Amino acid sequence: MAKKLGAPIALGVVTVLAILLITGSDSDDEMLKSTFSINAVYFSSTENNEDGYIQINFKDKSEKTNAVILEVLGMEESFQKTILTSEFEEIISFPTPPKYGWEIHPVTLLIDHEDLGKVSIKTE
Repeated sequence: MAKKLGAPIALGVVTVLAILLITGSDSDDEMLKSTFSINAVYFSSTENNEDGYIQINFKDKSEKTNAVILEVLGMEESFQKTILTSEFEEIISFPTPPKYGWEIHPVTLLIDHEDLGKVSIKTE
């Protein structure tokens, strides 16, 4: 069993575009990777009794995002939020550590983009 450390521990870093839920060629994937920057980092609780949390950063380098629907799956209480900017940071609290690990809580984004249309991204 992992011991608690004084500072939050990043349990996993989920990088840009872990799974693209669109059909396309490699050039489409490269275009999406160069357009969107997404980072999700999971932190465990600390000895100061702070809750664990996920920190999610999103940036559309083209600044043509109309809206993003952000959702964290597998939570006891569903988390879904619509964000109307092309760049944001969201911190979502986890009062208790996930019973089966952080992996069962993927972050999904449905992006409404002026040029690309609707793009779905899921991190793992």
